[in-house]
Amino acid sequence: MSHAVAALGTAVFTVSGCVWYVPALADLRAGADRPCSRRLAAAACVTGWAGAGAVAVLLLVAEGWRTPAVAAVVGAATATALRLCAAVRRRREARETAHHWARLGHVPPPVGTGRSRNVVVAVVGCGMAAAVAVAVWQAASGPGGDANWAAAAAASATVMGVFLIAAAVYARAAAQGPRS
Repeated sequence: MSHAVAALGTAVFTVSGCVWYVPALADLRAGADRPCSRRLAAAACVTGWAGAGAVAVLLLVAEGWRTPAVAAVVGAATATALRLCAAVRRRREARETAHHWARLGHVPPPVGTGRSRNVVVAVVGCGMAAAVAVAVWQAASGPGGDANWAAAAAASATVMGVFLIAAAVYARAAAQGPRS
């Protein structure tokens, strides 16, 4: 694959990430109005996407693959380190907030364990893996041509739709709570 094609794909990927980095930029611009953990998480997000943008530029100007690869690794490592610092800071802030509320005599309601979110992520991830497996199997098993690719896409979309419906049903059931 040529550098230009990889640069174009990386640039399109980076531009499509605006749904994450634009709100993160707003959090950074808000400054002290946002908790420190949220600003650190926003900095991690912006750093990661800036790294992807830098890789796109480096793919256009660099001769080999080494420079863009190093830039990608450095950007990912920096974003990961910032995100881990944000998670640690968020836990500290949550403990501090709970301590302040307890001193006031208020006991907050128990917070969910996040189990339903983890189950939904697992179901969607399994659905994506199954959809890819079905598409590969469908494309490899039949005769070549555009009709085979269309059948593979339709089959994988159907599998993914079933998994998304299952995830939505579980999320709705978890949000409603246990039945008495």
